[in-house]
Amino acid sequence: MDFKLTDDQLMIQATARDFAQKEIAPIAAEFDESGEFPLATVRKMGELGLMGIEVPHEYGGAGLDTIGYNLALIEISKVDASHGTILSVNNSLYNNGIMKYGTEQQKRDWVTPIATGAQIGAYALTEPHSGSDASNMRVRAVKSADGSHFVINGTKSWITSGPYADRLVLFAMTSPDKGANGISAFLIETAKPGFSRGKKEPKLGIRASATCQIEFTDYVCPADCVLGKEGEGFKIAMGVLDAGRIGIASQAIGIAQAAYEAAVAYSRERKAFGAPIGSFQMIQAKIADMKCRIDASYLLMLKAAWKKTQSVTTGERFTVEGSVAKLFASETAMFVTHQAVQIHGGMGYSKEMPVERYFRDAKITEIYEGTSEIQRLVIGRLETGVR
Repeated sequence: MDFKLTDDQLMIQATARDFAQKEIAPIAAEFDESGEFPLATVRKMGELGLMGIEVPHEYGGAGLDTIGYNLALIEISKVDASHGTILSVNNSLYNNGIMKYGTEQQKRDWVTPIATGAQIGAYALTEPHSGSDASNMRVRAVKSADGSHFVINGTKSWITSGPYADRLVLFAMTSPDKGANGISAFLIETAKPGFSRGKKEPKLGIRASATCQIEFTDYVCPADCVLGKEGEGFKIAMGVLDAGRIGIASQAIGIAQAAYEAAVAYSRERKAFGAPIGSFQMIQAKIADMKCRIDASYLLMLKAAWKKTQSVTTGERFTVEGSVAKLFASETAMFVTHQAVQIHGGMGYSKEMPVERYFRDAKITEIYEGTSEIQRLVIGRLETGVR
């Protein structure tokens, strides 16, 4: 098996790493503290092609592959997971769904401004009463008598980038009697009447990644803004999440790598009992466990990203690979950041050191785009064929 990266993959990795170190690193702690959305650097990421990495050039993107995208996401998340979250939503959840299921006109009208960074996209699936149970949806989209539009009402919650999003991919119930088969996907402009944003959520981690509740009150959505076919929304949502979970694995790897490198550096510098703490066997054991889990996560991510790339021609699903990568990498991020705080001792609990931020940021990777519990159900059901 050849693990050598292509020139394009190395290029986008280097571009993301250079940008993250020069533009994001100096402001990451400040924006985490304030919770302010880093709009200026997000626009710059768009100018570099990072907001539409897998989007073809004709639609404003960088025209690269899934592996290149995930390598870039690792580099951004390694410096700041909040920027990584914004990058992930635009690429994995917003652009990916429209590029796969949208019409030619929808791709040009709805992807281009997001891929270039001129606008910000979001993905609206979760509701206050339907977290992991996405099919239990209360937002309603009622088709007009002449079929020209839908009227949408209801509430979505925990919408990443919601406070600043210009466009959304929204999932709403069009035929409640059909359950999951009655869900449809819609392309939404947030500037139109009938759309409003709720309070910005105060979060434990990824604090600069703005999250809020959104409301629809008699929002009129033209029929040509249905994504895919009516009733295909649940299939589209789950397909998009398959890809999105690989991105969350990459975000988790980036966070874990940052924590690991900080712990290694501290173990060399910090002295106790007349020797660097890195010479103590307990510290060495922690470092070894951290290293093994990060390397394993990286390989699982590469396998899932490769499978997704192959699926374009083979048509094979990569659901299990994406869930495995997401599950293992997110739990690795929590393990590694916990150990990094422990290695730093009291300083690991202080905001003077970045490991406490890594620890807070890591937790969300076990929750969004499917909790660890859901990933285990997905893997177990597909592997056994038993529900």
